[in-house]
Amino acid sequence: MSRFRDELQLVPRTAWAAAVLIWLGFFLLMFLLPCSKDPELRQWPLAGKLAISALPGLSLFALALLVGYVYADAKRRGMRYVMWTLLAAFIPNAIGLILYFVLRDPLLTHCTHCGAQVQAGFAFCPKCGGALSQACPQCRSAVEPGWTHCVRCGASLTAA
Repeated sequence: MSRFRDELQLVPRTAWAAAVLIWLGFFLLMFLLPCSKDPELRQWPLAGKLAISALPGLSLFALALLVGYVYADAKRRGMRYVMWTLLAAFIPNAIGLILYFVLRDPLLTHCTHCGAQVQAGFAFCPKCGGALSQACPQCRSAVEPGWTHCVRCGASLTAA
């Protein structure tokens, strides 16, 4: 499976249903209202009427799916998913969506000892206290393999 398909499966079914209902409502509004009021539009072929009614609603359809994705993704990352969903839905011009994608937290990882979800970069599990990665012997902050000195306190890691 592709990564896009995997991410698309995160969108909840309720978001899909809401997106379809929004598109259908916008389509019916655009199809029935102008056709009854405008005499020139009544003479258009059916394909033209359908196209002019269906296309504008696609942007609202995509926006509803993106808001659903923000809900599921923020929940998966351990963020405040209700706040981010509301920001993505109600800040105009998709600025809320852009802010979410710029400011979102990295994916959570699993503790190898107890299986709890922890943020990437933690040296120790907050649930069981097990070591998740190498730690500085002096300040106990997380260090990466290959480092010779700790970035926080400057202690030598080669001596440890």
